[in-house]
Amino acid sequence: MPPRLRKLIGTVLIIILVLFYALVATTVASATLGASPWYIHLLYFTVTGLLWILPAMLIIKWMEKPVKPRED
Repeated sequence: MPPRLRKLIGTVLIIILVLFYALVATTVASATLGASPWYIHLLYFTVTGLLWILPAMLIIKWMEKPVKPRED
């Protein structure tokens, strides 16, 4: 796969990941954290704010994978 196509696909995947993850994290927070104290909110949003980085790193690693030389 050409590097430009891989980067385009990876960029679209990261955008979809962030949008989906934010929607899920916000839905879970609003459904479960309503009466929780401030420090639980802080802990939840710190963890969920950093957790999306793991799948994004995998996508970026795939995007930056070197191109194999063609064997003719």
